[in-house]
Amino acid sequence: MNQPANRFPLKQLTLAVLASLALNPAAYAQQEEEAIEEVVATGTRLKGTATAVLEERKNQAFVADILGAEQISRTGDSDAASALRRVTGLTLVDGKFIYVRGLGERYSSTQLNGAAVPSPDPTRNVIPLDLFPSDIIESLSVQKSYSPSMPASFGGGNVDIRLKSIPTQFIFNVSGSLGYNTENSGDGLAYNGGDKDWQGRDDGSRAAPDAIAARWQNKDFLDSLDQDVALDLFSDVKRDYDPFLESVGPDAGFSFSVGNSYDVNDKLRYGFLVTSSYDNETTVSEEYELQQADRVQDSINVVRFFDDISVTETTVKWSNMINLGIDYNRNHRVDYSLIVLNDTRDEVSEKFGNTENLNQAEGLRIRDVEIEYEERKMFTNQIRGMHTFPELNFAGFDWKYSVGRSLRRAPGNFESRFVISDDNQDGVFSLDNEIGLNNSTTAARYSFQTLHDRLENGGYNITLPVSIENWEMEMKFGADFVTKTRTAENRRFDVNTRAFADSSLLLGSSYFDSVSDTVLADINNFNGAGPAIIRDTTIAGDDYAAGQKVDAYYVEGDFFYKNKWRFSGGVRWEDFRQVVAPFDPRTNQFDLPDEADRSQLAFQEDDFYPAFAVTYIKDESMQFRASIGQTVVRPDLREVSSSTFIDPLTEFPIAGTPGIKTTSILNYDLRWEWYREAGNNLSVGLFYKDMDAPIESVQSPAQDGPPLIRIANAETGELFGIEVEFLQGLEFIGKGVWDNMFVSGNLTLSDSEIQLDRQNIVDQTGVSAAVTNLERRLTGHSQYVMNLQGGFDSDNGEHSVSVVYNVFGERILIPGIDGFDDSYEQPFHSFDTVYKYYPDFNTTLTFKVQNILGETKELEFEDVLLRSETRGRKISLAIKYDF
Repeated sequence: MNQPANRFPLKQLTLAVLASLALNPAAYAQQEEEAIEEVVATGTRLKGTATAVLEERKNQAFVADILGAEQISRTGDSDAASALRRVTGLTLVDGKFIYVRGLGERYSSTQLNGAAVPSPDPTRNVIPLDLFPSDIIESLSVQKSYSPSMPASFGGGNVDIRLKSIPTQFIFNVSGSLGYNTENSGDGLAYNGGDKDWQGRDDGSRAAPDAIAARWQNKDFLDSLDQDVALDLFSDVKRDYDPFLESVGPDAGFSFSVGNSYDVNDKLRYGFLVTSSYDNETTVSEEYELQQADRVQDSINVVRFFDDISVTETTVKWSNMINLGIDYNRNHRVDYSLIVLNDTRDEVSEKFGNTENLNQAEGLRIRDVEIEYEERKMFTNQIRGMHTFPELNFAGFDWKYSVGRSLRRAPGNFESRFVISDDNQDGVFSLDNEIGLNNSTTAARYSFQTLHDRLENGGYNITLPVSIENWEMEMKFGADFVTKTRTAENRRFDVNTRAFADSSLLLGSSYFDSVSDTVLADINNFNGAGPAIIRDTTIAGDDYAAGQKVDAYYVEGDFFYKNKWRFSGGVRWEDFRQVVAPFDPRTNQFDLPDEADRSQLAFQEDDFYPAFAVTYIKDESMQFRASIGQTVVRPDLREVSSSTFIDPLTEFPIAGTPGIKTTSILNYDLRWEWYREAGNNLSVGLFYKDMDAPIESVQSPAQDGPPLIRIANAETGELFGIEVEFLQGLEFIGKGVWDNMFVSGNLTLSDSEIQLDRQNIVDQTGVSAAVTNLERRLTGHSQYVMNLQGGFDSDNGEHSVSVVYNVFGERILIPGIDGFDDSYEQPFHSFDTVYKYYPDFNTTLTFKVQNILGETKELEFEDVLLRSETRGRKISLAIKYDF
């Protein structure tokens, strides 16, 4: 029976050394200190980065893939999201969310050290995985087949981010890095932000002035204001948002770790680990965005589009982690972790294009300036206990308690529109003398958003080993309790330039000049009886509160028969309760249509979720697995509300659907695994998922601007495919350099199909649903995903090189309507290389080149470009020193 491997996992260094010894048996006979050091160095680098986690994966009762810290370091990935795309069948969307086996982020759950964590995303339950820097990650576990100890909200898989724990000996290291993106070679857009932007913190200059904030607090909104009052309020608002060009500095980052453990006596040991990191990165890109197209017979006319978009995005990430642990006699251990993460995104864009009414045929163009600034923070306290009782046949009792909160602040986003007219009809739209701020009720918009998420998770697990003749058994009983609360608030107001008495004040390309202190101070510049300069555009549904509670109990058994057969399974019972209450900010009343019932805001279900797995262990190197499990996928918090909200990632408006049904999934998995000498391995897996009422996105027609996405249930759905994964040293080719090289990779081939009923969608959403394809693939599903990696390590252990390739097949991002086909995100060929130089045992130099092919992100329908974004090639150099 393999229980000890689960309770006391071998350290990665140990496994790596064992792998290296398997490669070189003569190392046993080497006695000199220098030779021993060489063996250790080679073992931790020569293929050990990929073999260190095989033992854990092999001992899992249910299908799982594990990615270790050394593997993440070797591929040069900077956060959990980018690292997970190396796992078989996983793809990365928007740089934040993981799709497992082609199922969207709603079909995956995320845990931190086995505990649920809050999300700073106002539109999703799942947490953006780019929030976790790779510096603090010990390993990433992706369980693809459901087991009763996992949350029942399980479709594609469960991602467990396991953070570094206290070390076995003293460590102290520091590292620094510099980076460059080829798209940043020229000047990038900038604006006058805040003095603390480099810290990832707004200094308060973007926030709504105290006078406006007080009115909102008192439910005294900016409606029908007198002009003098409006001018007085507006004069305190930040207006210096005009973009300008400046040189882009290099990306920079640093981190440090310090930790140690202390033996009080033969039985008692305690220790600590402190890590901190900071990263500042700027990306310049050129983009294209199509907003509306019309079909005229067999041709497609582009109506609304931005064909010239310049974007500069600066991200500031910092993380801090403190781990404390105490161990008694190797049988009782308690760990405490404090994790503080911050991810700030500051984006300025300048967009030139046409609308249906303002287009080049009429001698007009538009220029939009947008500022998007958001801070995402997560604070988590976790305490965990693991206890083994040898006197009770090594029975175990594990427990956990975690409380955390996340915060998303968008303290002051801004957008404005200018109109460029080719007055001299020379075909050139000049920004010097042919441009002016749009004369409209929405010439500019300010928005202010906050979200607070708090999540409390507690649970326990009891294991009881039993041996009877040819059977070795372990019974597991446990419980898991989750309580989550969320509040979100959104305020906005528009600048109404029709308040100006003299439209000549709008001329020029500077927003700040048109609404300067001098202009606002002269009341004669405004119509006496005209509209106020600002008007409140906060709408019902901008505020909402939500709560979620899950009480779960499970029983699970693990049975070994003659070390040949392993039977694992059990059942989980979950009582799930959720309520989402959208409010009208002006009245603080529920935002419900007159005919709606408040009961539609609440959702409750309880059910049993069984799972069963069987493993045939042919010998030490080969085994066969099969499993089946019943799971569920529930709608996200805002998707059960009828209010419309903007997805901050896609910028599409999304309208929820009260009464949306839960998706029920029956999961089947088969896998053959072959673990060979020196870490070489091969596995082939088959999977099938049968879904009832899958939650999907549909598009509502006749919208002005970006498409309105609605949430609805399809009738049925299925997903099936094959996964192949391998690791192979190249020593079989020949001696010499081939002994130090290996290749690894994985390939997933799959397909999916959902059935939609147009009338049922109309009945659910209450709007017309001119869906083009009633039979199509799942949104976000790629029919193929491939990862390949080649590695080389020098004989002396001083050099290592990795070449990494990743590609995914096209996937639906926006379902088509009105006869237009679905919009597909095109394959992105990611080709990276990482070189590491170890001049001594204390120093590591890392040189990394990413997106060597210079690929561009593209979205198309019917061979028409819908969106594109340049990514550039990233080059970085880092140095790490261990004291």
